[in-house]
Parts: sequence; structure tokens; C-alpha cells
Amino acid sequence: MNASSSSGQSVLQAAHFTAFRDFLEQACGIYLAENKQYLVTTRIIPLLSHHGLKDLGELVQQLTANRYTALREIVIDAMTTNETFWFRDTYPFELLKHQILPELAEQKSSLSIWSAACSSGQEPLSISMAIEESARAKGGRLGCNIDILGTDLSPSMLKSAREATYDRSTVMRGLSSERLNTYFDQLPDELWRAKPQISQRIRYKPLNLQESFGGLGKFDVVFCRNVLIYFSNELKLDILTRIHRVLNPNGVLFLGASEGLGGASDLFEMVHCNPGILYRAK
Repeated sequence: MNASSSSGQSVLQAAHFTAFRDFLEQACGIYLAENKQYLVTTRIIPLLSHHGLKDLGELVQQLTANRYTALREIVIDAMTTNETFWFRDTYPFELLKHQILPELAEQKSSLSIWSAACSSGQEPLSISMAIEESARAKGGRLGCNIDILGTDLSPSMLKSAREATYDRSTVMRGLSSERLNTYFDQLPDELWRAKPQISQRIRYKPLNLQESFGGLGKFDVVFCRNVLIYFSNELKLDILTRIHRVLNPNGVLFLGASEGLGGASDLFEMVHCNPGILYRAK
């Protein structure tokens, strides 16, 4: 049975779900447990008729036949959780502003920060605002150049990030009115665009975290937050090992509040900061 049940709920054939799960893990690293079939039902099944496909099995055939298709991007976008906030969890940005940046600025003339899985740009822009506020606390400048790299798998998210323009509902998710008025220009139709002083220090690049980090350069701080939870333990360890390689000595890693090092604990020192935790490269 592959159409729909009498209640109107789409029913997935086990073989089709398994094939789709294998495709998704191969394509972007996301592992779907058996109890996550509802995500496919709610996010993917509605796409089938729009693309003239009869069932999930036919979709998988299309996806695996050609690696570079618009359909592939649409499906990965649909299955990628793009839940994001300004200054999410607060403490990483406070630590960056008050502790990490002032310390590094005394030691180096240039700093690099990487926002992995940057989604539609809220995290790298929050980092950039924290840099501005740290500089202001130091009399207007930190005394070093800072650049931010934002990477994401999703072309549509990177397009939004580069545009740095957000509607009212988006700017209300974690952005104070003071920061909104200071760092954004209001446009018609209740849109706000990040000011150049905030957006211009950020460069964006497409990146699948399963792929090589070669060519990204070295970083003093890496934000890899709320993304590892979607990967297998093996892939998490692989990603953390490769992040360690691109971090400068004593470089700082921020993970999501519900994430940990797992098998990579020998590569990083956990530092309790009250509040929050950061990880320093050994």
C-alpha cells in the first residue's frame, strides 16, 4: 500500500522508507531512525504529486539517478531542520564578546571564525554583532581584523544568508529592539536588512559537512551548533576530528546545548564557563 490510508494519512512502504533513509544519509549525513517516518510523511510525501511522482520509491529512483538535480536540493532542503534564532542560547555570544575576542585580540592581528551549518545567516550575523559590541567595549576597536565564514548545505539558505534581509517574525526570534535598531535598516513591507558593517565581514560558501574541510583555512573559533545531533556517532566523530584539524592551537569550539564530544574527548578540553561550556583544542 503506497497511496494513502482511509484516514488520509500517507503510508510508507518499509522498503521505500529504507531506500530514502539510505539516500539521505549518503547525501547529507542525516540519519533517520525508524520512529522518524513521520518526517518523511509530512515533509516529502506532499512534494510527490507536485513533481509527478507516484510514491517515495519513484522519488528515490529520481534522486539516485542524477546527483545534481533541482529535485535533490528541494528534498534535502525539506529534510534539513532550519530552526534558527538570533543569539541562540545567549552564552556563546557573551563568552565570545567578553572573554574570547579580547584575549585573542591581544595575541593576534587577524582572527577567523567559522559558523558551520549557518542556515539563513542568523548565527554568523549574531557573531558579527557580538564583534561590534566587543569592539565598542574596547573604545571602538579590537585592534585586529576578524573575518567570518558561514557554510551550509542548502543553496536556498545560503541565498537568504547572503541577502541578510528578514521579515518581522524572523527578527523577533531572539533579536532585541536595541540590536534591531542599531544593526539593521528598515525596508518597506516590514523587512529589515543587516547593515554593511555587520554583513560585509561574513563570506558564505556551500559545504556538506561530510566532505573535506580542505581549503577552508584555519580558524580561531568554530561554531558547530545543533547539527551533530542529526548524524550517526561515526560521522559525529569524523566531523569533530576534522574540525580539530582546522582549529588553531587552543582554538575554541562551541557545540549546541544538547551536544557533546562523544568519542572526540581526547581532542578537546571541556571548559565550564558558568554559564555554558566551550571546548578548547588540545
